[in-house]
Amino acid sequence: MISRVMSAELAEHAGQRVTIAGWVHRRRQLKSVSFLVVRDRTGLAQVVAASDLPGEESVVEVTGTVTASPQAPGGVELVEPEIEVVTEPCAAPPFDLYRPVVSAGLPTILDHAPVALRHPLLSAPLEISAASVAGFRETLDGLGFTEIHTPKIVASATESGANVFGIDYFGSRAYLAQSPQFYKQAMVGVFERVYEVGPVFRAEPHDTVRHLAQYTSLDAELGFVRDHRDVMAVLREVVAGMLESVRCRAPSAVERAGAVLPEVPAEIPAIHFTEAQELTGSAEPDLSPAQERWLCEWAAKEHGSEFLFVTGYPMSKRPFYTHPDPARPGCSNGFDLLFRGLELVTGGQRLHRYPDYVAALAARGEGLEAYEGYLQAFRYGMPPHGGFALGLERWTARLTGAANIRQTTAFPRDLHRLSP
Repeated sequence: MISRVMSAELAEHAGQRVTIAGWVHRRRQLKSVSFLVVRDRTGLAQVVAASDLPGEESVVEVTGTVTASPQAPGGVELVEPEIEVVTEPCAAPPFDLYRPVVSAGLPTILDHAPVALRHPLLSAPLEISAASVAGFRETLDGLGFTEIHTPKIVASATESGANVFGIDYFGSRAYLAQSPQFYKQAMVGVFERVYEVGPVFRAEPHDTVRHLAQYTSLDAELGFVRDHRDVMAVLREVVAGMLESVRCRAPSAVERAGAVLPEVPAEIPAIHFTEAQELTGSAEPDLSPAQERWLCEWAAKEHGSEFLFVTGYPMSKRPFYTHPDPARPGCSNGFDLLFRGLELVTGGQRLHRYPDYVAALAARGEGLEAYEGYLQAFRYGMPPHGGFALGLERWTARLTGAANIRQTTAFPRDLHRLSP
């Protein structure tokens, strides 16, 4: 079946006898004729068949003649079929997969994810996610980045203030990594420009529609930057490349999901954090979700952009490795990228001199011992560098308009869910 014809290709084989294979998406038995709709990875194909059709979700191989039919998916159907049942299901799906809308609630969908995700509406966000990752890689490859793969089991919980998952590691205490931050910085000293696509783990007791305990992080780090603005420029190219990849690789999924893809301005508007405070009337050292939504609405009205950079966050709200703004004491060369009312990306320039790290850790009352492995790179000369991290599931939820990040996650992990 490796050489079978896919449903999306059937129109190219009009008049020919071909073989397709997939799942029985729907069967309709009428008085004079019966129809079998077969689903494969590219879409749906209609088969004009006799009675005694195999049940829905049966895996079938069908050989038939491709004939024009305006009413059929793709404008063609198979006639005079020979149908072989490869596998029969042992049970019915928890809801009808052939219906155009999903009748089940989110808990039912998540509990039965292996079969529920077969529904074309539920698989669409995952196709958009995959196309986004392809665009992320393609864009950074074109900019001279090298893909890396870093450990997800680490010896100490030092990257940030977020809670971590502790595990037993051959009798010793270890942790699941909160991010590849330390490793990607070290690898700037090897390749100058690096990126990674991988899972990160946050043991934060959030029970919201936008948080997960495990998500996929798209990370990049680049050396020889002037400051964080060089990082922001690369991020703009990455976002544009991801969207172009979605347009080219997943147009059907975009249509099924009802996704509205944004345009990326040639230069994404940026405001300083102090300006954001003035606009929102806040004196807090960070932006609340409501303020992020307000700022995005403001950017859309003032700049015609669904994207907005906020720069210069207070150093007190940024990790110790963040480079301070030389011109504004207390402010950082860090940024967030807001998109459709939500923080999508966090990034900035990092410290690159070893003495600066010693001073930064001392200022926060921390010793060097826990960071010895990390600090190695800076003892031997590191260029000015910076990077960013983008949460894939959150990105996909913003594109598709999903109300809950779990709708864009195949098998979500959160406070209450550890299976399937």
